[in-house]
Amino acid sequence: MVGIGPGSLDDMTDRARQAIADAELIVGYDTYLALIEPLLAGKEIFASGMMQEIDRCQAAVDAAARGKQVTVISSGDPGIYGMAGLVLELAHKLPKATRPEILVIPGISAVQAAAAILGAPLMHDFAIISLSDLLTPWELIKKRAAMAAEADFVIALYNPKSTKRVSQIETVREILLKHRPGTTPVGIVHHASRKDERMVISDLENFTREYIDMFSLVIIGNSQTRVENGKMITPRGYRL
Repeated sequence: MVGIGPGSLDDMTDRARQAIADAELIVGYDTYLALIEPLLAGKEIFASGMMQEIDRCQAAVDAAARGKQVTVISSGDPGIYGMAGLVLELAHKLPKATRPEILVIPGISAVQAAAAILGAPLMHDFAIISLSDLLTPWELIKKRAAMAAEADFVIALYNPKSTKRVSQIETVREILLKHRPGTTPVGIVHHASRKDERMVISDLENFTREYIDMFSLVIIGNSQTRVENGKMITPRGYRL
């Protein structure tokens, strides 16, 4: 299991590059494989699209059980909204005698990349919440958002908005406004670490007026977060 980082080849670790170089078979979502195309020459490739995660990971586990050296690609970090958990679950179903060894090689996650672009918004406790309700009930997502807001966590939102799912982020905004002022800084990073990267800093009252899609990551500050010289800062608490 290899995390390739947020998208730029410059943000990949040496361990990730070596695992790709050593692999006989590379398995991954076709969009993510396109990001590392220069590293795939001469490799056997198993690529598929969205909503085919189980089939893709099962093919990887089956090939590894037959003795093939397999690398499964995740964007960001494979253990943060990636495929590491699914691969481990599928491998556990195999008899112990044929169960392949699984190594998880971490990568820079989207939330880390976005935070670095915005400044330093994650210097204190924070929560990450995905607004996708494909695998998590929407009522549970709303509950998590409310509790994180009440606890004054900085909140990072993955999968904030799609062409079909447009109202959820407005609902989350309304939930957060019950617990923190509309002037709370909110950073939005689109395509972090990729060629179309852009970012904007807004506030809780107005941030949903900005362009947001599935390639965006939203970071909502806590009660201490401020903006200085165009950068978000959440103080750690040092006395200056």
